[in-house]
Amino acid sequence: MMPRQLTPAGTTAFRATIKWLLEYRRLLIVLFHFGLIALSSYSAIWLRFDGQIPEHNWQPWLRALPWLLLLRALTFAWFRMYQGLWRYTGIWDLRNIVSAVVLSSLAHYLLVYWAFGWTSYPRAVFIIDSGVLVLLMGGVRMIHRIVTELQHTSGARRVLVYGAGDAGEMIVRDMRSQTGHSYRAVGFIDDDLRKVGERIHGVPVLGTRADLPRIMGEHRPDEVLLAIPRADPAVFRSVVRALDGYNIPIKTLPSLREILDNKAEINQIRNLSVQDLLSRETVDLDQAPTRALLRGRRVMVTGAGGSIGSELCRQIASFGATVLVLLDHAENGLFHISNELSDRGHGRGIHTVIGDVTDRARVEQVLRNYHPEIVFHAAAHKHVPMMEENSCEAVKNNVTGTRVMAEAAELCGVDRFILISTDKAVNPTSVMGATKRVAELLLQTQGQGSGTVFVTVRFGNVLGSSGSVVPRFLQQIKAGGPVTVTHPDMRRFFMLIPEAVQLVLHAAAGGENGRLYVLDMGEQVKLVDMARDLIRLAGFVPEAEIPITFVGLRPGEKLYEELFGEDEVAASSSMGKVMSVQSMTLPNREALATSVACLEELARQGDVTGVLAQLADIVPAFGHNRSPDEEVMPAPATDPAPVDVASPGRPAEAISEHGQECPACGSTDIHRSHAKSPVEHVRKSISPKRPYRCHACNWRGWLLPMDHGTPVGFAADVAALAPNFDTIDASEIIDSTTQKSVFAPRDL
Repeated sequence: MMPRQLTPAGTTAFRATIKWLLEYRRLLIVLFHFGLIALSSYSAIWLRFDGQIPEHNWQPWLRALPWLLLLRALTFAWFRMYQGLWRYTGIWDLRNIVSAVVLSSLAHYLLVYWAFGWTSYPRAVFIIDSGVLVLLMGGVRMIHRIVTELQHTSGARRVLVYGAGDAGEMIVRDMRSQTGHSYRAVGFIDDDLRKVGERIHGVPVLGTRADLPRIMGEHRPDEVLLAIPRADPAVFRSVVRALDGYNIPIKTLPSLREILDNKAEINQIRNLSVQDLLSRETVDLDQAPTRALLRGRRVMVTGAGGSIGSELCRQIASFGATVLVLLDHAENGLFHISNELSDRGHGRGIHTVIGDVTDRARVEQVLRNYHPEIVFHAAAHKHVPMMEENSCEAVKNNVTGTRVMAEAAELCGVDRFILISTDKAVNPTSVMGATKRVAELLLQTQGQGSGTVFVTVRFGNVLGSSGSVVPRFLQQIKAGGPVTVTHPDMRRFFMLIPEAVQLVLHAAAGGENGRLYVLDMGEQVKLVDMARDLIRLAGFVPEAEIPITFVGLRPGEKLYEELFGEDEVAASSSMGKVMSVQSMTLPNREALATSVACLEELARQGDVTGVLAQLADIVPAFGHNRSPDEEVMPAPATDPAPVDVASPGRPAEAISEHGQECPACGSTDIHRSHAKSPVEHVRKSISPKRPYRCHACNWRGWLLPMDHGTPVGFAADVAALAPNFDTIDASEIIDSTTQKSVFAPRDL
């Protein structure tokens, strides 16, 4: 049977009634409260006399009732009891109800007994009336909320909430008080044993993290929600790995800095991301120095179309730079970032320039046209295996490009020049890392006596960049696997692109001339663990649904990266978690320039063997860290390698102690290492043990030195370490046309 339809006249009358109710809603609420006041007072006197009210008590009550209505009406108006939405009633409203009732009851008592002298009015009625009225007013306000919370949304997804704290309580309360959402909490998990067995809004705390398998089997939730915004990322990773065997989505809430007024709501639930699994807390730095540096300044960014370069452009534009020059040799990246900046309202003052950082004439032309005061040099070749096959191109872009940019910046009067470097420059095993280390050395020596401030910033891998492993993993997961990892023990530092750019900008604002800065990036992350986490976050079970295969180390790769070299000491800086790195030994500037000129000439000639040998000469750690099949051959006799006069020959740490074995892999390719920090220097002065490094597996630790006599063949090794003075003399006789001097302000 079809429901009856309203006639047009009936529809009009219904709408008119609703309009009248809404128009006079406040008056109806006042009248409703009058009814509650009268009902409460009558109930009080009826309860006092068990329904048998004597006449001499009834008459005073009747005479006092109008005054009671007036007093309570005025008091309720003062406490705004006629306003507010009842479905949001909470503790605040209950406090106002109690206060208004108590205050009006006290005024009524004083009026009846002291003003009118109606002593036959029962005193107990005042107390009973107050209690009944609080219950009535609170009850009618809670009816809507109680009905809503008792209703369970049909088809709602069963959610297991990890974290029985403030955020978990807020989210469950929101689930119960709102309709139209698709979540229903089935229980809490919390690592605090004191909470296990308790209930929050009627939802039980089922157990701790160790009870996850049992809870998952018994309650079979559809989703797991991590409601722990303050948690360390290690907690996130442990929960994700505990759920490896369950094909279940994992959700989370934003961090506290993303939650307005610390208020967690259902619509803030989002999928867990790889950023949540970083091995450290994200870094927030004071933006005031950066804003003061960039506002109203002319800035240039090289490599502006890349991941780091484009983020630099975004943040620099947001800080109010008047001119922003975007330089890159590839047009596509420049096109996208320039359009994005224009769409964000930063189009004015943006200049896109196509150019190569190795082209001195083009670089100087751009600098003279736009007169930038600050230059961020992010242009570089960064792919390690690719640069192993193209070592000459790595030298041209990473070494020649940096040298040309730095010399041109000084020549054209740039105030600050900031080089973007990498942790692969520390004890490098790859051509890319070695060339970036040469660039660091160039910049550190370029700042000596210069009017331009040269600063280097070093950090690890960035998540989501074009060269990051994360997009590669996601692509393989989308294709159904397998996910390829080079080695089960491969580890890397990771950070977010915005964090990396924050570090660069702060170094630009507070960096000292010739200094190198690095972010405290916490612990390294195993790539196999990251692969498992990404598979898990994609909704698959690692190994069972998406396999992981190990393909072996690629050319130039290390098992783990480092932030400081063996000849570097880290110290705290004035920039929070940004550390200043001090090199214990820097090469002589003229000797370095000679060696770099020889390296660049070998790269122009395409002499790969000579390039590798010259890189090993400039960066000794590069030659020591190469595997046997990548052993660097000596440079040809016709092109003698310049010698670093500050540290001729092989460094002392390269001398192995015969008979000493690595405790990690058993190799005898183990050598003395430098103390890296003040703590290690103190330990070295009071302990018989010394720091060692294994070049076979990169282990580093403290061992007792071997106390042997001079072994057979050792004298020959020592003789081999002696500097070749003929080579040194030859290196001083360089064709003046090869080393063309560059005029700079410091030459005045």
